[in-house]
Amino acid sequence: MHTLAERIQKQDQRALARAITMVENDHPDKLSLLSDIASIKQKAYYVGITGSPGAGKSSLVDRLITHLRNQHLTVAIIAVDPTSPFSGGALLGDRVRMHKHFTDPGVFIRSMATRGSLGGLARSTKDAIRVCDAYGFDAVIVETVGVGQSELDIMKVVDTTAVVLTPNSGDVLQIFKAGIMEIADLFIINKADLHGVQKLKTQLREFMHIVDPKGWVPPIVETISTENKGIEELWQKCTQHRDYLSETEAGKQKRQDQLAYEVYELIREELWKEAKAFIEQDPAKQKALKQTKDPYQLADDWLSEWKRERGR
Repeated sequence: MHTLAERIQKQDQRALARAITMVENDHPDKLSLLSDIASIKQKAYYVGITGSPGAGKSSLVDRLITHLRNQHLTVAIIAVDPTSPFSGGALLGDRVRMHKHFTDPGVFIRSMATRGSLGGLARSTKDAIRVCDAYGFDAVIVETVGVGQSELDIMKVVDTTAVVLTPNSGDVLQIFKAGIMEIADLFIINKADLHGVQKLKTQLREFMHIVDPKGWVPPIVETISTENKGIEELWQKCTQHRDYLSETEAGKQKRQDQLAYEVYELIREELWKEAKAFIEQDPAKQKALKQTKDPYQLADDWLSEWKRERGR
């Protein structure tokens, strides 16, 4: 077994942080490490918190951490921040909002930059979740960047997806366009002290009637994170969904679909790296890439050539 995997199993937080850095940086030992980590059976509950920018996701997560720690549950938080297209860096401001938990040994907070990845998550988010699970946390909370019309990957890596909305923000029309109605297991109306809560709840119920969810019907929870209101009910609804997943065929199918997605993503990533190296290591191809006016034909030619070299 990989040394880091052994140390993670013994709950060494330095090893945990180092392992996540390895998977983020695509270290040569990454697949070997993750394979060993996958053999460490744990039972963490994965919760995804997503929603529009400014909906109060980070403050909500901060309150949820406090609630879980009061129940003596250990928590890992993976907060995904957008990457600057200019510097390649990220502000990682979510850690600032959760500063009071930094010294708590039962809490692990890791910010991850998207590094240009679409879908609202960093490319290595699922790997980081697995590493945290192997460590033995009771819950792993993933907070995505502000959700948009293509950022739906959260549903593929967590057990329960909670969508955070605010009254009078126009969010409900945006999420209906984005398809988030179909991935939400729970709706959170945060800042519920603002005017327009009942209107938003009515809109959500009407849209759910149109979508006609089968089996689990996403509940709607009102919260005011600044006043620590609604957090207990929020966690109750989350655990109800966890029980639903463990007790129904729909839950088993969801886990099978997630596993298949993970396998496909790993294969796609390895093939992409190989094909990219095939192009970048050939000066003639680099020159052609700069001069081409027909990327479709070039891609088709190179793909055929790459397959021939691989004996396919």
